[in-house]
Formats: sequence, C-alpha cells, structure tokens
Amino acid sequence: MNGDIITLIAANAAFVGTHFAMSHPLRAPLVRALGANGFQIAYTLVSFATLGWVYLAFIAAPPADLPGSGEAGWIAATIITLPAMILLAGSFLGNPALPTPMAEAQARAEPKGVFRVTRHPMMWSFGLWALSHMVLFWSTRTMITAFAMGVLALVGAKLQDGKKATLMGDAWREWSRKTSYWPRWGQLFSVGAVPLVAGTVLWLAGSWLHLWQAGIPAGVWKWF
Repeated sequence: MNGDIITLIAANAAFVGTHFAMSHPLRAPLVRALGANGFQIAYTLVSFATLGWVYLAFIAAPPADLPGSGEAGWIAATIITLPAMILLAGSFLGNPALPTPMAEAQARAEPKGVFRVTRHPMMWSFGLWALSHMVLFWSTRTMITAFAMGVLALVGAKLQDGKKATLMGDAWREWSRKTSYWPRWGQLFSVGAVPLVAGTVLWLAGSWLHLWQAGIPAGVWKWF
C-alpha cells in the first residue's frame, strides 16, 4: 500500500479516535484534571492538530486514482447533498444537543422543523455529505476521509445519545422518545420554509464554491 495512503489512514484514525476518546471515556477524568475550560482548550488543540494532519496527508495522497462512478455517481451525489443541506440549515434552530441554557426546555418541547426527521440533523448532514463523496468513487484518499467523517458523525451521534441521557436525564430521554435517530425521510418536506429555503441556498452555493475550492464542478453546476 502507498505510504501516503497509510499516513492518511493514520491521520483519520487519530482525528476520529481522539474525538471519541475525549468526548466519552476520557472526558470526565480530563475535566477533573484540567477543569472545564482547560479541557475545552485541550480538546480544541487536539482537534485542530489532528485535523491539520488529515489535511496535509490528504493533499499528499494520490488524487483521482479510482475509475469513478460516472454520470450516475454525480447525479446520486447531487441528490444526496440536498437533504444534507436542509438538515444542516435547520439544525441550529431549537436543538437541545447544542450547549445552550435552553437545552432542557427544547428537549421537553414538541419536535418541529428538521427534528421531525431526526434528532441529529447536523450529524446526519455530515454523514450524507460523506456518502455523497463516496458514491463518486473518485479517489482512495476521498474514500478514506469521507468514510472516517461519516463514522465520526453517525457513530458519534449514537454515542451522544448516551452522553446526553447522562447529562440531561429525563429531559433527553423524553426527547429521544419523541424523535428518531434514524431519519424519517417522509417528513423532510414538512420541516418548514426556513430549512427548505436556507438548505437549498446552501446546496446551490456550496456546490458552486466546489469549483473554486476543488477545481471540480459539482451539483447542478456540473450540467449548467
């Protein structure tokens, strides 16, 4: 196996592994040792350091070394990213998973917006983003990194349920009973105008920027 690919695998494993470790089994002892602020600083530094390693390893790995999935892959990726952006756009409105003083009240409220689809809209948006890149079958480096980010998002969301149940108790358990980890796609177009419009704008803008950032036309802009 190419040495640059091995390095990329190690970098992604470090990024995902440290996130899981510091968010779950190591969180409590690190908070006791460093204090809440110290832990947050350490978490941020480790995250940026390992993400930087992923970036450097990614650009060093061979680009476009796989045959690709052709037009069908581009169509699938374009379709997959639309619900991803809708979920992302709505995930900031009334999300009890975010560390805000309103979290408990939000967890006890009736789900609305994208939370009718899933209680982890942000994480599922990242997971769908990862899937949209994998279906292109464009390069080994993309497959590795997208897979790692998808695992981080979707396994992380499942682990978050346990952590939030411990931290928030009955409020989170009530939220879990009213919502679903797995997306209820039939609810996607009943999330309201704001997520639908904002998500569509993000979808169009993000795919347009893809050309300038990656040098590859993506989304509907590939055909227009």
